[in-house]
Amino acid sequence: MTNLDSEAPTVAPIESAEVALKSKLDQPLEVEFTGDENKQRGNWTGKMDFMLSCIGYAVGLGNIWRFPYLCYKNGGGAFLIPYFCFLILCGMPLVFLEMSFGQFSSLSPIAIWKICPIFKGLGYGMVIISGIVCIYYNIIIAWTLFYLVSSFRAQLPWASCLNYWNTDSCAQRSSFNESANASIANASQMAVAANVSGRQVTPSEEFWKYRVLNITSGIEDLGGIRWELFAALLVAWVLVFLCLVRGVKSSGKVVYVTAIFPYLVLILLCIRGVTLPGAVNGLKLYLLPKWHKLLELTVWADAAMQIFYSVGAAWGALITMSSYNRFRNNCLRDAVIVPLLNCGTSVFAGLVIFSIIGFIQSETGSPIEDVVDQGPGLIFVVYPEALTKIFLSPVWSVLFFLMIFTVGLDSQFGMFETMISAFTDEFPKRLSNKKILITALLVAVEFGIGVICVTRGGIFVLQIMDWYSSTFSLMIISFFECVVIGWIYGADRFYRDIELMLGRQPSAWWRVCWRFITPAIILCIFIISIVNHSPVTYGPEDNKYRYPKWAINIGMCLALMSLLPLPLLAAVALYGGSGSLPERIKNALLPSPEWGPMVERFRDQWLSQLSSQERIRTLACTGGKVEGFDQHGSAVPGVAGVHGKVQREDEEDICLNPESSLKTVFASKLTVNSSAN
Repeated sequence: MTNLDSEAPTVAPIESAEVALKSKLDQPLEVEFTGDENKQRGNWTGKMDFMLSCIGYAVGLGNIWRFPYLCYKNGGGAFLIPYFCFLILCGMPLVFLEMSFGQFSSLSPIAIWKICPIFKGLGYGMVIISGIVCIYYNIIIAWTLFYLVSSFRAQLPWASCLNYWNTDSCAQRSSFNESANASIANASQMAVAANVSGRQVTPSEEFWKYRVLNITSGIEDLGGIRWELFAALLVAWVLVFLCLVRGVKSSGKVVYVTAIFPYLVLILLCIRGVTLPGAVNGLKLYLLPKWHKLLELTVWADAAMQIFYSVGAAWGALITMSSYNRFRNNCLRDAVIVPLLNCGTSVFAGLVIFSIIGFIQSETGSPIEDVVDQGPGLIFVVYPEALTKIFLSPVWSVLFFLMIFTVGLDSQFGMFETMISAFTDEFPKRLSNKKILITALLVAVEFGIGVICVTRGGIFVLQIMDWYSSTFSLMIISFFECVVIGWIYGADRFYRDIELMLGRQPSAWWRVCWRFITPAIILCIFIISIVNHSPVTYGPEDNKYRYPKWAINIGMCLALMSLLPLPLLAAVALYGGSGSLPERIKNALLPSPEWGPMVERFRDQWLSQLSSQERIRTLACTGGKVEGFDQHGSAVPGVAGVHGKVQREDEEDICLNPESSLKTVFASKLTVNSSAN
């Protein structure tokens, strides 16, 4: 036995580590699995489970209550040009980045930042945003359930002004060619409305304000709990719990109904809508291009923001859902199909909405500006009013609100599963076997916080949450996602990871988008949002409620809540490192040793692509075996009679300060003994 000189050990462990992987790498890349490929976390039962879940999540209420109005306001058909341009330049690249990111690592938004530990706060930001939005999204589902139950009667309750909640201002929209012999009672009612308030209110608007919300004068007066809405909210959360109690195994089956049903209803409503009198006029307003609008910067800004928010990036849900994919799933195909379906659904929903708006305008003679609306006003005021004028209106009302219910529930699944998976992945030893308990606990907490939104003044609280919770945070998070993948981890390196999954590298187009085009667009959207930002308000322009200063400050705190983890956890990462501050920063930007595919055979294939130093560090710090040495410092038989030892303190140096330690550990601290064959 002779001691080798100090240079020899540098080579021996590296070469032996490569040999150690060879036998595993010789197995075929494709293996058919009859069960879960990932035994620890599980997988989607089938490919369609994932696709339908992504489609259901991406196709949300914004596709129905925001896009049609934006398209009408910003040039009709001309608006589709910037809309689809930004889909290609920003929407699809973000979706592909997050889907491939989650699928490669099989981790949810917090744990996935092993790729760059200093940015772990981004994951917590995603979870906080999803948590806040889940609270008020279920309030909207509760409102929908209220309308759904109210639709099961011979005459819809918002069809007339003869109910106990109606005021003297209530009046039906009157046609310009209304018959001169209208009833005296109705004429008297109209006159009173005009004299009392100067503004006539439709029965559907009064049903919304005084029956559903029983609204107070402002956030200063929350009033009591609306017990009917409280019950509806409880039902909504129970449904969420039952659908997610087994994670993707249960939600993956529910989406076959909740993701497909809205399309069936949209098709039926479209067929009915385009056959109504005046529908053509509404469709012309929606689709006829106003080309001069393309010269306005605001049109392009609206298109970019609508794409950014509608594809659902930076919420964490796309990462979470794709993390349950099989490693070889074609995520590139999915990342093209889902955004295209999402945007196509928005355009199709606009056809449905504007065919009905054209019908209302034809029936009442009201100017289009008095009919068209966006946000909750569209689906809880304008559309219900239109349904009262259609034959068999209760049937259509039930179908419509069932559609809104399933659309909202699908989006809720994605966001809520993000929270569950984030905690179970971050603390796998403690929580991986307690998913039902975690789900129940989160449901209880979110329900408890949401109760404030079912008070009489709850709509004012919800408006603050919607206005501030994600306005700026999503843009900052997605911008840094592109920076980390495109520049810090490296787009070329990420391409090799994708090649391991797909068997080929994607087009260079995606790399250009991640590094330059997409972050530049996000930065522009952020600047425009800052410039155009205004304090939260509620209500129409002619009767707008303005919030007190303290309420606006609460909103700003909500906006900061999802951003604070970024600097805090960056400081934690630097504090836990070793070496000088520049060394700590450099090491915190390196992938953690635990980063990589979770399934062992794919991890082995991935390790073979790493540089020798990265491979040794990863194996030493994660309990992997480097041939000739083990993680506990014991010598084991090596290749060609080589034996050696890695001391515990050497492992710690490699893990905490890899940049300096890897160069010296094997050269100066490691003793390798060789026996002649």
